[in-house]
Amino acid sequence: MLNSLFGLVYLSAVSLLVSLTVCFAGIQAQCPVKLNPPRVVVEYGSSVSVDCITNITNDLMGWEANVGNKSMVTDKLITWSVSNLRQWDIRPQCYINYNRMPPCSTFLPVTVYKTPDSVSISTVEPLMKEYYQYEFHCDIVNVAPKKFTVKWFKGETNVDNETFNYTTKTPVNETSKFQFTAYRDDDGAQYRCEAELELGADGPQPPPIVTSKTYQITVRYRPKHEVTIELISTNDGDITLNCTVAANPPATYSWYSEHWTTSKNSSVLTFSTLTPGNYTCTATNLLGQSTKMFIITGERTTFWTILICGLVALALLFALYAIYKRCNFTQNSVI
Repeated sequence: MLNSLFGLVYLSAVSLLVSLTVCFAGIQAQCPVKLNPPRVVVEYGSSVSVDCITNITNDLMGWEANVGNKSMVTDKLITWSVSNLRQWDIRPQCYINYNRMPPCSTFLPVTVYKTPDSVSISTVEPLMKEYYQYEFHCDIVNVAPKKFTVKWFKGETNVDNETFNYTTKTPVNETSKFQFTAYRDDDGAQYRCEAELELGADGPQPPPIVTSKTYQITVRYRPKHEVTIELISTNDGDITLNCTVAANPPATYSWYSEHWTTSKNSSVLTFSTLTPGNYTCTATNLLGQSTKMFIITGERTTFWTILICGLVALALLFALYAIYKRCNFTQNSVI
C-alpha cells in the first residue's frame, strides 16, 4: 500500500515537472519582444543600432551582449548600440522577465563584413603561345565573411564565376583560378577579376565589389595567309604583290621567282611591268612560316574581245560554206 502511494506521488511529480517544462518552453518560443530591424549586416568598424520592443508590462527588460549597451530597465523599449563594431562573432539577445516567469530572450542575427584589402590578377607566363592552355590567379586578401563570388571578365564579357561559401566569420585570404586556351584573336585581350560579397537582402545594395587591375595578354602566333594563291593580270596597270600577314612576333618576308631574285624584306612589292609567271612570297617568324603564290598572267581577254572574235569566226565559216556550196553547184551544172 505504501509503495503504491509512493509510486502515485512520484508519477504526479514527474507529470507536473513535464507540464511546467512544456509551459515554460511555450513561453520561451513566444517571447513577447520584437527586434527592429530583425537582423543586421554591418561593415567592420561601423556603427549599429537595434531596438527591442514589447507591448506588455514587464519586471525587467534588457540586452545581453559582449559588446555595446547592456543596460536593464523596466520599460517597453530598449536599444542596443555600438559606435565602432570590431568583433567578428557576436550574438546579442534581448531578454524580458514578466509575470514572475523565468526570463525569455530573442537573438539578433548579426553579420559583420569587410571588403578585401586587395584583389589582384596574375599569371606565371606573361608571354603566351597560340593553342596552349594557361591559368590566371585572382588573389583576394583579407575579406570577411567567406561568402563571396569571384567573377572573371574578358573585356566586358563575364567568362567564368567561382563562389566561396563557408561558415568562417573572420577575415580570410582566397585564390580563384581561371584556365583558358590562347588563340591569335586573344592577342591584346584584357582580363580582370572582381570579388562580390554575398550579404543577402539585408546587406548594402548593390553588394560591395572590389575589382582588380586589367591584365592585357600577349599571344605569340605564326604567320597564316587566308588566301595562298592570287591571280594578277598585267593589263591592270601597276602590279602590286601584297604578302602582308598577321604574326606575333612580326614576320620577315622573302621572295622568289624564276624570272628574278630580290633581297627586299618587304611584305608589299609594286612594279610597272612584270614578266608573266609565278612569284612566291614566304612570311616567317619564330613559330613558323606561311607561303603565298602570285600568278601573273598576260593580256587579259575581255568579254568584248571574245565576242568580236567569235562573230568574225562565225562570219568566216558562213563565207567558206557559201563558197563551198557555189563551187559544188557549178560542178553539177557542167556535168
